[in-house]
Amino acid sequence: MSEFTSALDSVLSALDRIQQESDRPPRASRGALQRLSLTTPANRPAPSSGSKAERLAPLQAQVAVCVRCPHLASSRTQTVFGVGNPDAELMFIGEAPGADEDRQGEPFVGRAGQLLTKIIAAMGLTRGDVYIANILKCRPATPGKAAGNRPPTPNEMATCLSYLTEQIEIIQPRVLVALGSTAVAGLLELSEPMGKLRGRWHSYRETPLMITYHPSYLLRSHSNTEKRKVGEDMLLVLERLGHSISEKQRAYVR
Repeated sequence: MSEFTSALDSVLSALDRIQQESDRPPRASRGALQRLSLTTPANRPAPSSGSKAERLAPLQAQVAVCVRCPHLASSRTQTVFGVGNPDAELMFIGEAPGADEDRQGEPFVGRAGQLLTKIIAAMGLTRGDVYIANILKCRPATPGKAAGNRPPTPNEMATCLSYLTEQIEIIQPRVLVALGSTAVAGLLELSEPMGKLRGRWHSYRETPLMITYHPSYLLRSHSNTEKRKVGEDMLLVLERLGHSISEKQRAYVR
């Protein structure tokens, strides 16, 4: 039996166990199940071959039926893998899906996502130019609550981090941007104040990493000063990527 078939059998066994032991069965979208059906050994490319999109596909199918965290597998609508250009030179990393993301299956689609899209546009880029993902691929469970989100726990992030690491290894972005303190804690295990961490270069597995505020923080603070700080951070990212910076972009952070 191949390693893939063995792993798939383990996943199916875990799903069956959760279904029997939990009041709520594990969930995966119809599209996710269709993608999984294409990841048989005959159809899926070897991990080191094919385009980046082709190499991401079997990983996405694996994430779609993941049951590493049974409480999240039983409460999610679907997993949220990532979106954007597999060949991107810039990758944004958030913490976890919210209710909107859980419903649509795409990261950063709510109000914070709309602001992130504006930040990306201010850099002279589009969402289609970059890649966006979260450390956690499931919405953190909020039992008894139809709305509202909670931060992922350190254990949840540690359990899920290998998926993001593999995404980064496949995409090989030139620069990573960590959005918010929770993402920083998940990636670097740092708990320093954001004011001390943002605006200077860090590294994740030898890839340059810029830390900046999460868009949801900007929505809560309504502070132009904090927004300008994010603009400063993104100018550093553009400089690191070797992109030209217009006077309009520089004026935004003055």
